Amino acid sequence: MAPRRAHSGGRRRRVTDHRRSRRRGQGELEALVMAALREADGPATAGWVQERLGGGLAYTTVITILTRLLDKGAVTRERAGRSFAWTPADQAGLAARRMRKVLDAESDREAVLASFVTGLDPDDERLLRELLGHARGAEDG
Repeated sequence: MAPRRAHSGGRRRRVTDHRRSRRRGQGELEALVMAALREADGPATAGWVQERLGGGLAYTTVITILTRLLDKGAVTRERAGRSFAWTPADQAGLAARRMRKVLDAESDREAVLASFVTGLDPDDERLLRELLGHARGAEDG
């Protein structure tokens, strides 16, 4: 079936076929790449990630996504011959960096921290207090 055309002020415009696959956002692609890396038995190459994702992404796109994830601290890489092997970063460390980034972006740090602590359930608050106590003890020791 030929694309439909609509008239608009004497000019003809092509109506887009909305059945085509939608463009995926950067966050969605990063999540797909991270999921593939977590399935790997060890460090994985960009080619392996591309294959794991079904080959729907260009190799250069996979490299770009991995490089962005590296810049965000979400993955690490090591030389593997002429290319790199990629590994997901420590999830706890990544979450801590995200929390720190949010805190650093706020002008009233005390209010943010107070709101965070009062929103914790009692077990998490107790754990946080213990961790802070251990950190202070290590500084004094």
